[in-house]
Amino acid sequence: MNFNDLPAPTTVEELEAGLSEPTEGVVKAMGELTGDILVLGVGGKMGPTLARMARRASDAAGISRRVIGVSRFSTPGLQRRLNCWNVETVCCDLLDPAAIDRLPDAENVVFMAGMKFGATANPALTWAMNCHLPALVGQRFPDSRIAVFSSGNVYGLTSASGMGSVESDSPAPIGEYASTILGRERIFEYFSCLNNTPVVSLRLNYAVELRYGVLVDLARKIVEDKPIDVSIGSANVIWQSEANAVSLQSLLVAESPPRVLNIAGPEFFRIRDVSERLAEQLNKRVRFVGTEAVDALLSNATRSHRLFQRPTVSLDQMIRWTADWIARGGEDLGKPTHFESRDGKY
Repeated sequence: MNFNDLPAPTTVEELEAGLSEPTEGVVKAMGELTGDILVLGVGGKMGPTLARMARRASDAAGISRRVIGVSRFSTPGLQRRLNCWNVETVCCDLLDPAAIDRLPDAENVVFMAGMKFGATANPALTWAMNCHLPALVGQRFPDSRIAVFSSGNVYGLTSASGMGSVESDSPAPIGEYASTILGRERIFEYFSCLNNTPVVSLRLNYAVELRYGVLVDLARKIVEDKPIDVSIGSANVIWQSEANAVSLQSLLVAESPPRVLNIAGPEFFRIRDVSERLAEQLNKRVRFVGTEAVDALLSNATRSHRLFQRPTVSLDQMIRWTADWIARGGEDLGKPTHFESRDGKY
């Protein structure tokens, strides 16, 4: 599906239908993939539409498989919504080893569980979720293919005038959160090499849709007449459905030792420029604070674009849709990205 040809979504139902629409590449991948798919941490921002996309793509490919979402399901109505989409659900505290042992076997695991926001206030839980939990999963699913959600935060800051961080760059995490994300990768790497488990680590930076993300953060501040900090002066984003599509296709290229793939949009943009475009469409003023630094958190996803597909949803489309959604008073998940953080504290 080419979202640039579609009108802006006006309801959550339209938005989620679009975010879970599988591309031809995903349908093909689900046709080639064998076995069931288990999504751990399905209750997060991306999990529901990723699981629904896996279900829709499998059906379109004529493949009979279980797609199972695992979470504590603290969001009211989410479990019922997933069931309506023919995604099975299992309510589980993933830090409970006995509960993990009771999870159904699956040839394919998408690991989305983790902790970012509140990491500074509760570092012990952050380390447990981001490093201890991967050990439990690595032990429980030695014979599965595993796609592990990671983050571009493991790279640290790179030149804003450069080409962005690539997979061969040495990690340089800033702060405890980023350190635990690198720890997550290393734990999965250990079990991958120990058990010959195919793994792919997906360094995401940043997925967006109309209820959360860098563009929503900027638009909300503009509407609320709050200043925008341009200390982190540049970013790149990817529409969530395209991040979902890469993540599901990546199961086919998992290997041992793990393969690393960046997931990001192809366009680097200045926060100041995009903020001014959003303000113009919202018919609001925009105020800035801070001084643009020479570096930022930027990822180069050329490798995944070559393996699968270069993103088709343009930055211009995302800006226009975000402004329209915010102007309509659309739903907000209330989960700011804190992309402007330079010290890695979340």
